[in-house]
Amino acid sequence: MSDSSSRQATGILLMTAAMVSIPLVDGIAKYLTATHSPLFVGWARYAVAGLIVLPLAFLRNGRRIFPTERRASHLLRTSFLALSMTLYFLALARIPLATAISAFFIGPIIAVVLSIFILKERMTWPKVTSLALGFIGAIVILRPGAALNPGILLAFGAGLCFGLYLIATRWASQSSDPIKTLAFQCVIGTLLLTPQAALTWTTPQWNEFGFFLCLGLFSAFSHMMSIAAFRFAEASLLAPLVYLELIGAALIGYYAFGEIPDAYTIIGAGFIIAAGLILLKRSRARL
Repeated sequence: MSDSSSRQATGILLMTAAMVSIPLVDGIAKYLTATHSPLFVGWARYAVAGLIVLPLAFLRNGRRIFPTERRASHLLRTSFLALSMTLYFLALARIPLATAISAFFIGPIIAVVLSIFILKERMTWPKVTSLALGFIGAIVILRPGAALNPGILLAFGAGLCFGLYLIATRWASQSSDPIKTLAFQCVIGTLLLTPQAALTWTTPQWNEFGFFLCLGLFSAFSHMMSIAAFRFAEASLLAPLVYLELIGAALIGYYAFGEIPDAYTIIGAGFIIAAGLILLKRSRARL
């Protein structure tokens, strides 16, 4: 196994772990938006994650808990992510989980296109095929021509910002420690979202604190895995793995909220799963 192939495989595994855990965050957020503003829930996600990550960053790095290099790119990626998450939580309050993530999947497509022009990454036929299948799957699920829900537009906006976040993450993570990167993200994200939290503040009930804790815990874990993944593999290789979120979202939507995927969602998910399998097969062929 070559060193390059090993790094690619490690990146794929880390990104897969991140994408499997993110639907848990989305499910908890959707549950909390029934009694709290999505703007407040978005801030809470960063704030609680910060309470978890900052002690870890201090134990590992002492007072130097933030990255010292490429600060501008770290600020840019955090801003894109905070905006993406806010738009996405607003969408979750209006539409089913699976539908929101399907619209959100414009992000990886944007990331792959931009990675060619900005990061000078190489485009290959497996990547093109994977992206095409993922795009077709998302289109099948969305069914163009149907009545457009404002929540879908919010999810598309979230996907656009997430695509820009993926590119900025690849740029920022080249020489940065993942713990420092995540600590910076949590603190700056909390500060950026504090005004919207103050304007929509609602005090959680005692029985909701566990949900807010899990919101931050799973969020910290998923972002730690994704940040680390970009240190090992190209953005254009990792971006389509975001489609794995759809499977988790469909399951959580069904078991937690009684949202039953229709035939279009199932067919679209088949295309998306095929897209992920192409990437995994390509990776194994290089091992």
